[in-house]
Amino acid sequence: MAGLGDPPGGPPEGAFGGGEDEYRSVVFDESFVRAARLQEYSARERMADHAPAVRRRPPLGGSLSRQVLILVVLIAVAFGTAIYMGVRHPYQDGGGRRAAEPVRMTVVPLAPEGKVPGAADAAALFARSPAAGFPDSSEGVPLPGARRTAHFSDDQVLSALATAKDYVVRSALDPQVLGGGQARAVRLLLDPDQLDQFDASFRHPAADGHHAPTGWLVRFDPARAELVDAGIRTRGALKAVESDASTLEVTADHTMVYPLRRPGAAGSEVSLFTVRRELLFRFDRDDLRLHQTQLVASYTQAGPLSCADGSADHLRPLLAGASARSGTPAGTDPYTADNAAALCGTLSRSALPIG
Repeated sequence: MAGLGDPPGGPPEGAFGGGEDEYRSVVFDESFVRAARLQEYSARERMADHAPAVRRRPPLGGSLSRQVLILVVLIAVAFGTAIYMGVRHPYQDGGGRRAAEPVRMTVVPLAPEGKVPGAADAAALFARSPAAGFPDSSEGVPLPGARRTAHFSDDQVLSALATAKDYVVRSALDPQVLGGGQARAVRLLLDPDQLDQFDASFRHPAADGHHAPTGWLVRFDPARAELVDAGIRTRGALKAVESDASTLEVTADHTMVYPLRRPGAAGSEVSLFTVRRELLFRFDRDDLRLHQTQLVASYTQAGPLSCADGSADHLRPLLAGASARSGTPAGTDPYTADNAAALCGTLSRSALPIG
């Protein structure tokens, strides 16, 4: 008879020591196996009775604070870099901004030697004048090609030229400005450092070389002349140069010819009035960014005018059939430093329409 712990048929063949075998405790007899009840745990039971497969992480605590601090520092660095790149252009040097200088302005009236020629038709006058081939209005103020300089890019040079052109057009070709109206469109283009001088010029006009409205723009005395709606003829050029590492300068040299007649007299003869303007503009990088300029100097020759008539506040044209009044410009005091010399010239017959 098999022992108590032996499987049916006795101990396994080749076993050492029979009932004393060290593996005896893990060998089940047939009756035990048959009596055993097998049960497979469900997924929910396995999850309830066993530890989860994924270990929970402890709270972040100080690690989260460090990550937030690093993120804030990175955002601050990126924001500071963006501001730095916006303020300092790759072409910019370390020079400081130069304060805008007071504008130096000269207005020279040109008196005719005889009567001013006129005609019923402005087109006929233009055809007989040196302005016959001039383009109309702003078409005579073309933008030249913009080329970079040592410290300014193509776009910056183009911006300076475009702003100078806007100033020429607004100050000499805008019918509202020419008729003595509001000059706000011109004022908006000026560097803020020059606004006090601009405003003082219109509040208290003076022929002192700094406060003549006709040095800032072209405007006619509305009681003496009005613009004929036949187009203004214009010709001239713009030129940009780099004066130093932080400054661009643009020179504008244009001749404008205006058809004029007596105000309110639609049937009166038309005459031509000529203005030659040379303007010097200066731009720093703030001016280029804000589409504004510093007007450095203005030199204007205009006629036909009478030398005896003041030309600082308004231009008072001599119209068809008129002659220059006798008289000389206002006196000049050489002992006064702020008193600009009063100038007057003679309008050449070749500048008038023929016939």
